[in-house]
Amino acid sequence: MKKTLKLTLGAIALAAASWASAQTTLLNVSYDVSREFYKDLNTAFVANYKKSTGKDIKVDQSHAGSSAQARSVADGLEADVVTMNTTTDVDFLASRGVVAADWNKRFAHNAAPTTSTMLFLVRNGNPKGIKDWDDLIKPGVQVIVVNPKTGGNGRMAYLAAWGSVRAKGGTDAQAAEFVSKLYKNVPVLARGGRDATGIFLQRNIGDVLITFESEVVSVDREFGVGKVDAVHPSSSIVAENPVAIVERTVNKKGTAAQAKAYLDFLYTEEAQEIAAKHGLRPRSDAVLKKYASTFKPLKLFTVNEYFGSLGEAQKVHFNDGGLFDKLYTLGK
Repeated sequence: MKKTLKLTLGAIALAAASWASAQTTLLNVSYDVSREFYKDLNTAFVANYKKSTGKDIKVDQSHAGSSAQARSVADGLEADVVTMNTTTDVDFLASRGVVAADWNKRFAHNAAPTTSTMLFLVRNGNPKGIKDWDDLIKPGVQVIVVNPKTGGNGRMAYLAAWGSVRAKGGTDAQAAEFVSKLYKNVPVLARGGRDATGIFLQRNIGDVLITFESEVVSVDREFGVGKVDAVHPSSSIVAENPVAIVERTVNKKGTAAQAKAYLDFLYTEEAQEIAAKHGLRPRSDAVLKKYASTFKPLKLFTVNEYFGSLGEAQKVHFNDGGLFDKLYTLGK
């Protein structure tokens, strides 16, 4: 009897181990402030995948500054998909042969299922009276922002600040002067978007945080409603959130179909609604219209309008020895 019981338990354990090994696990390597969005998104995707295929799937998440994440994947982190906040990070992976060279043609909207923009978070009641970009260079105003060398959040903040001058008819020289003054008011550069939020709200440093629109929702959930006020400047930049399959990993693991299903799901109405609830601007016109009160209208400009492309902006502004290095040193 004992022998039979042992054999039965052994068979159950073997079956359980076999089931566990059969279950596909995907790793989504993403940017810093997308944690909560993908947590909800993954729950919805797992249920949808089970319903449509009858199979179980698990999705693990990894979050940090987007450029740091891209370097980790390039160095061997086995992501099945990357979901970033700037195209340059995915282009970097394409240059290493990690994702497809034509990755931005594999999915709709240049493989960016959502967008965002940069706005300001100020302390409750807006004690410094910050309303627009010009207020950020006033004496005594401390600005918290991500280092553009380590995170797409920081690059978009920098380009939004530069573009705000151009959007008013200013020249590149005037934009450079403005950005230099802005970084004089930056007491510390954050590593990523969530680090910047921590500096602002946990370490209580700074008067204004430049960050993605979606961070408003995260702050309200994590720190409680009423800690910050969101200020929409007169103009800001369109920030695309690009996605790609990591060919190197899926070819090795045999997860190409599952990775594609995951990224395809981001374009469904269900996923677009989840994105909107997390402050990410959906591509779906119907969902965008439904959440019109969340996404306040402001003058939006694209990277291409003033910088040619993100790739060009990377070379001119953010590569070692570029304009950011010069202006930040000058600002200090």
